[in-house]
Amino acid sequence: MSFKDLGLNKPILRAVAEAGYDNPTLVQEKTIPLVLDKKDIIVSAQTGTGKTAAFALPILQLLFDFQDAPKKGKKIKALIISPTRELAIQIQHNFKTYGTHTNLRSTVIYGGTSIEPQIDVLKKGVDILIATPGRLLDLHKQDIVNLDYVETLVLDEADLMLDMGFIDDVKKIERLCTKEKQVLLFSATIPFKVEQLANTILNNPERIEVSTNSSTSKNINQVLYYVPKRNKIELCLHLLRNSIKGSILIFRRTKYGVDKLEQTLISNGYKAESIHGDKAQNMRQEALKKFKNGYVNILIATDVAARGIDIDELDAVINFDLPSVPETYVHRIGRTARAGKSGTAYSFCSADEKRYIKTIEQLIQLQLNVIDEHPYPLDPKAKAIIHKSKKTGSKHRKGRKSEASKKKKKRWY
Repeated sequence: MSFKDLGLNKPILRAVAEAGYDNPTLVQEKTIPLVLDKKDIIVSAQTGTGKTAAFALPILQLLFDFQDAPKKGKKIKALIISPTRELAIQIQHNFKTYGTHTNLRSTVIYGGTSIEPQIDVLKKGVDILIATPGRLLDLHKQDIVNLDYVETLVLDEADLMLDMGFIDDVKKIERLCTKEKQVLLFSATIPFKVEQLANTILNNPERIEVSTNSSTSKNINQVLYYVPKRNKIELCLHLLRNSIKGSILIFRRTKYGVDKLEQTLISNGYKAESIHGDKAQNMRQEALKKFKNGYVNILIATDVAARGIDIDELDAVINFDLPSVPETYVHRIGRTARAGKSGTAYSFCSADEKRYIKTIEQLIQLQLNVIDEHPYPLDPKAKAIIHKSKKTGSKHRKGRKSEASKKKKKRWY
């Protein structure tokens, strides 16, 4: 099937061809006709499957005939909600690329950066708005954003949006739009809370599932190292010196862990950059740019900061800290071995992370290849150390009374 078969017009087809795409991916093939039919949809698809174009192309097509602004200026007809700034910027880049031969105007708004330039663009009028929830509600409160004309609402990376605590914001945004709108929900996984959200805001949705949540590419060599937590940095340096080469994305669980590893690698002569939620937006973009341009070959990130970032040509992914959610493992390693290329995923497992391996292997239906030959092996008998607090609770917490006060107090009942 070609893009022409999907009912897209010549200006959009021309932009797609100029971007270097010949044939639609599976998610685009299944999604585009349904969006053009004005159906509500739930799409389960991992990053890297081409899902941004799956909603961007039909939205541009639907708005194409109404692209010249009336006298009162352009109104927001399509609204795309994204959980992170990076992903929002990436989506806006896609709309610009595919809409290059149209008069449709799009812009992106997100927090952590000056609000004034965003207000200026919005006042001039846009057809398509890509936004993170917080900044959108901010600008709506200031009467800068009017959602009364929204015809298509897209919720991208819905599972991450809910994990980040945006559920109430998302529901509020949905209520601010017209009742007659079309809703498109995209999610890497469809856990129960995403299902619940879909039931409340979608109308008879069509479901599209592209590859099961557990699928991992056959081109990814997945290897596992059991290592004491204290030796993870030494193992990382050992592997970087001896076997891991090329462009490398390293995942850590915490922002502090990301910073610590970055400092260690730099002090050992490696070119590394990092991204996490506490970094200013311009610094995160600069770090990403350096990595994409090959100025640095190691990028260290937390899951939230890395979600939705489009990085091609990755040689290796290192799970420095194993994720507690098995789907996150699939999501992480799926960033290497894209488009038929091969890559390697290295996972470091300490004693307290052993339980995660079991759930990951159950999900991917595969036993990870354990590498025993390395300088920092974990004692097979090593158990997770559970630190038990001597305190049974904070004395300042509401409703917590000391035993003495309970004895003294005479109850009326």
